[in-house]
Amino acid sequence: MQIGVETLKAVDQRRVFVVDEDEVTRAALQFMLHDEIETHEIATPEEAFEKGVDWLKPDVVLLGVGFLKSRGAALVTDINGRFPGVRILVVCGKEDEAAAVEGLKAGAHGALVKPLTIESVRKKVDTILGRGGAQPLIQLGSL
Repeated sequence: MQIGVETLKAVDQRRVFVVDEDEVTRAALQFMLHDEIETHEIATPEEAFEKGVDWLKPDVVLLGVGFLKSRGAALVTDINGRFPGVRILVVCGKEDEAAAVEGLKAGAHGALVKPLTIESVRKKVDTILGRGGAQPLIQLGSL
């Protein structure tokens, strides 16, 4: 384990799927999260659906914006249908914020905007999971 890792988080049986076309982004996010949460790198949504069998469902999906740009925001609805209760964070750069907003409108729960840091990624995942004293995430549409 690395310094700064909270043991209770590391053993709480939560799971993240990092679904991104970019191998470097997948690897970076997996590296940032793997000490505190079970994290799986996945190249396509189809692979995630295949891997997410009964016993291996994700709690959070970090979805690369490239999939939203190529397949449309309906992908968010499909992921929510396949994994009921999953929380979806769209991973994007500032130049792709419009596509991320479309994902949010379709039901994604937030976004991780590049450049990514260990602290920001872990904090956002903790927030979305409601763990570690993080404040609950409030969706703008619910206000």
